[in-house]
Amino acid sequence: MPMTYSYVAIPDAEVPRASAPVFQHLLNTYASETNKVVSIWREFKSAELPFRPHPRSSTVEDIFKHQLLSERRFFGEFLGVPEPPPAQVPPVGQTPEDFIARMRELALPRMSFLASQSEKWWLEVVPFFDVRRERIWVFWRRVLHTAHHRTQLTVYLRLLGKDVPSTYGPTADVTWTGADPTQTVEAAGRG
Repeated sequence: MPMTYSYVAIPDAEVPRASAPVFQHLLNTYASETNKVVSIWREFKSAELPFRPHPRSSTVEDIFKHQLLSERRFFGEFLGVPEPPPAQVPPVGQTPEDFIARMRELALPRMSFLASQSEKWWLEVVPFFDVRRERIWVFWRRVLHTAHHRTQLTVYLRLLGKDVPSTYGPTADVTWTGADPTQTVEAAGRG
């Protein structure tokens, strides 16, 4: 039985086709990473948004807001994707459901824009903070940044005593028939 998710924010049918097949993986990855973020965010209740494991740590709500605002900056400032003004990025409401809806609303037009871009556009060197990098490099840096904060929130879930949903494979809380995590030397040697 393959891995399935109880909720998918951006189904495969909503992922646009890239202008060149070699770039389709970028769109598929962005949709998949957005779905993974949403799967983690859905585990939090409104009363848990102020939670922080340490006084110097960000709250759950801080991380939600940072995710939305930093994506806007990466895509708008560094990649040149049309984005709403920063003040319009956070959701009007402040529940996890509001943040999830806003994440999806912001992701869909980005994917449409990215789907239409050429190889020349993706390989163009652009400013990125105090350095210059190819747009495709900046995109992958965004994906890694997102994964970092998603992982941060999985730790928060565990500290709150909540289940950690599957994002790449089975967790201590979620598994399925046929799951084959690599936790032994023998498993690492298969294939």
